[in-house]
Amino acid sequence: MLDLLVFLIPAYIANSSPVVLGGGAPLDFGIKLNGKRILGEGKTIRGFAGGTLAGATAGIIVAWFYPLPFFASMEQQMAGALMLALGTLVGDSLGSFLKRRLGMESGSPFFPDTFIFLIVALAFAWPFVQDLYSPFNLVFFFGLTIILHPAANFLANRAGLKKVPW
Repeated sequence: MLDLLVFLIPAYIANSSPVVLGGGAPLDFGIKLNGKRILGEGKTIRGFAGGTLAGATAGIIVAWFYPLPFFASMEQQMAGALMLALGTLVGDSLGSFLKRRLGMESGSPFFPDTFIFLIVALAFAWPFVQDLYSPFNLVFFFGLTIILHPAANFLANRAGLKKVPW
């Protein structure tokens, strides 16, 4: 189980880092689709790049000190970490895109956000892992995320890093 938790470090770091590293120009450049912003003000270029870099860096550090059995080599683990981090931010942006299409405002609660980032992250990392996506492991990933994602958002809100606790 520790291996499964360590595997997710790049995704969780990437998902939480934009709160601290973000700001600046919006990722969607303010472009609208059918009169609605594509992503919204909360998704920024700096947050996307910073979150991806922070998650990938965490994963690379993990690869040096904690080789995971799901990867054939350290290089595969590093590539997998990068894809987990990038997939996380792509998934997070997809969640925002869906919220805008549904007419929801930036920052409004959207339960699928809890899983969209993880689904996309796991899909991006899939080519680099071996024997990882068993039913047990997937239940672990989603169960852990349903606990950690809201808890991290709540703590970030209490620390003044996020405007809303979700």
